[in-house]
Amino acid sequence: MSARGMSSGVARRAAMRVLIASLCGAACATASAAAVTALVQEPRAFGYVLGDVLTQRVLLEANGRDVGAVTPPSVGRTGVWLERRPATLETDDHGRKWMVIAYQVVNAPQTLTQITLPALSLTSAAGTQLQVAEWPASIGPLTPQTAFAAGDLQPLRPDRQAPMLDTAGWRRQIAWALGLLLATLLAWACWWWARNRRESARLPFARAWRRMQRLPEAPAAASSEAWVCLHRALNETAGQVVHAGSLSALLARAPYLQPLRAQLERFYHASSERFFRPAPNAFENPGELSLHGLCRALYRAERRHQR
Repeated sequence: MSARGMSSGVARRAAMRVLIASLCGAACATASAAAVTALVQEPRAFGYVLGDVLTQRVLLEANGRDVGAVTPPSVGRTGVWLERRPATLETDDHGRKWMVIAYQVVNAPQTLTQITLPALSLTSAAGTQLQVAEWPASIGPLTPQTAFAAGDLQPLRPDRQAPMLDTAGWRRQIAWALGLLLATLLAWACWWWARNRRESARLPFARAWRRMQRLPEAPAAASSEAWVCLHRALNETAGQVVHAGSLSALLARAPYLQPLRAQLERFYHASSERFFRPAPNAFENPGELSLHGLCRALYRAERRHQR
């Protein structure tokens, strides 16, 4: 190759390097013009625990000009310790727009730990990028791993006693209720006693049974007073003198005695034999009819009817 050809090739390569260098410089200049370090109001860097919120405020301006609409960062967990909340927009007193980005502490360390708010690149609709650098902060545990073992600062505390309930009002109510119950029972017992006493004085069979209880329970043929007592009660109930032939009138006026009709018929038959046809063998089997038993049955039937 001649010297002239070699010098021509060297010249072309040199020109190519100059062109590439100029293009890279232009691209770098364009990129540096599009990416701007944002003005950020950072949160306090210390004193955070589980649940606290760290808030960044990013000024949406580049070179003193509003960058327009900016796509907010995504929400959700950004690592072990933080969760990003939805971003909001604010306007200050000078009309400048700020994007408010909040991070909440969602985990509790065992010891004091340094964390970092992540770096962000916020892109506007015009293509301008606002760069937000990382921001270190510290979070601590809610309680120390070991207690101080001084005074009341012990590893375990005794169970707290449940507060005593005031039962004085309940006791008064229970006392009133028991008093009213006792008064009701006493009133009922007095009414029952007075009712029975009044009925025993007013009702024919009740009077007859009370008197019959004072008489010896002897065979029917041996006690005239018992026969007379029972006859008087039957006559008073019927409102007339009752004999075997008028027994139907008694049962019509006192139908509650109908179940005792057979016993009443035997009673009047025996009474006729005793008082109107006396004979040595007129009442051969007096134990067959018990005046006490008949009087008791009549009294119970009368009492059931009155109730």
